[in-house]
Amino acid sequence: MTLRRQLAQLFVVRASGFGTDSQRRYPRWELGNTELQHWLEQGVGGVILLGGSAADLALRCRQLQQWAGSTQQNRLLLCADVEEGVGQRFEGATWLVPPLALAPLWQTDPPRAEALARAYGRCTGNEAQLLGLNWVLAPVCDVNNNPDNPVINVRAWGETAAATTALSRAFLHGLEGEGVLGCAKHFPGHGDTSQDSHLQLPQLAHSRERLDELEFVPFRAAIAAGVGSVMTAHLQLPALDPERPATLSKAVLSQLLRQELGFNGLIVTDALVMEAITKHYGAAEAAALAFEAGADLILMPADTAAALTALEQGCLEGRWPLERVEQSLERRRLALARCKPSELDTAAALSALANCASSHGALAQELLQLSLQQQGCNSAPPKGPGVNLIRVDSSLACSPLPLAAPALLRPQAAGFQTTLIDGRSQALDLEKLPTGPVLLQLFVRGNPFRGSAGADGYWAELVQKLLAQQRLAGLVVYGSPYLWQELKGLIPANIAIAYSPGQMPGAQALALQSLGLGAASYEGGFTN
Repeated sequence: MTLRRQLAQLFVVRASGFGTDSQRRYPRWELGNTELQHWLEQGVGGVILLGGSAADLALRCRQLQQWAGSTQQNRLLLCADVEEGVGQRFEGATWLVPPLALAPLWQTDPPRAEALARAYGRCTGNEAQLLGLNWVLAPVCDVNNNPDNPVINVRAWGETAAATTALSRAFLHGLEGEGVLGCAKHFPGHGDTSQDSHLQLPQLAHSRERLDELEFVPFRAAIAAGVGSVMTAHLQLPALDPERPATLSKAVLSQLLRQELGFNGLIVTDALVMEAITKHYGAAEAAALAFEAGADLILMPADTAAALTALEQGCLEGRWPLERVEQSLERRRLALARCKPSELDTAAALSALANCASSHGALAQELLQLSLQQQGCNSAPPKGPGVNLIRVDSSLACSPLPLAAPALLRPQAAGFQTTLIDGRSQALDLEKLPTGPVLLQLFVRGNPFRGSAGADGYWAELVQKLLAQQRLAGLVVYGSPYLWQELKGLIPANIAIAYSPGQMPGAQALALQSLGLGAASYEGGFTN
């Protein structure tokens, strides 16, 4: 194998889970099929996937491996960000509540919460393995102790080091027991930031002593539990390296993670196309610096050709010894050896997925019920005519809100007509709304590329205006526990309100049921 082909094995490029180029949702980051097939034939060793159904994913994983070649030497690492179950990204698989939903239960009943986190991991790992993924980019080991965190937020397993450690470790045991690799992220800890590294380079100014006591704790536990990989964070931590972000820092990756913490598995960068990196480094130099710092795998370089050439030149010019390449390749080989091969064809894989749907669906429902919070729900159900005011991050391609979503149909059956606003057009003139009571449903949570955690004080002001006008008929918050805490104290006991950390239709059905709004006609779907 040539040096260039060996180095290509250390790259992970992004592809759509859909089979055709016209179906790509994010063509800025997802390679077209011609380019993707070229790179796999050239030896690129990994693909991260997003988009499509479970069936699309099963077909796609098998197609990608075919393009790469069928020999053991050409075996791919196939991964996805499925932190909330495979159904979070691929319709038809199981979509679970965000991890932070289990943190309150852990405070009162740690054994039950940890058992559920293990089941969460088993469900995710089982479905990933069946469909063709062998690497799940989870658990998030960041301690989300900053409510304003725009990007970690409910993706974390806890707001304290103890909760995050216990629950992420339990998830990891369940996940890797199904024959897939886990990934502890984002090292050395992205929880206490109020900036989104997809958009800028956050600063974390804590002392080394504080990092040891809080941020490092869940990662130490994951390493002790044998986690297969660790993902870096695009953070500036002056206490560790005053010059370079963690992803590009030898002090963080080689000295701290490898030598001090004793991690021997794969180190993978967070996506190098994120603006925390691209605003400061070119595609070639970012990849070279990450590899030089100690990363084994280069995830989503901004320019694959330039990045690969930079690594090749670094080897030829003696920037690092060839032994360094051999070490990364050996870690990759050992990681793949831990993975249970997907031996089923597509039809058999989908049949096996259907067979576990009942048990996985029961887990999803149990998690929703345990995490539901409500107040004033002995009141009379909201009744129209009035306005069903729904806020979502984006009204375009909003996965929690299909046409037959309970959040749309149940209020409509009670006489509420829907008005939809999104994060791009948040300002609202109440005087321009139709008359009558308002049922307010807020889909708000921290998400990449939003730049904020989604609340920003706006909704408290709006709720107070609706109360002053005696128009608030009910409230449901889906997603952010921080917004729920902010709003629930404002609302009198005679108004029914509810909170679910989940945003999927199942979460909507439970929350609205608690307000007295039962299943509506056509909730099972209708044709156009």
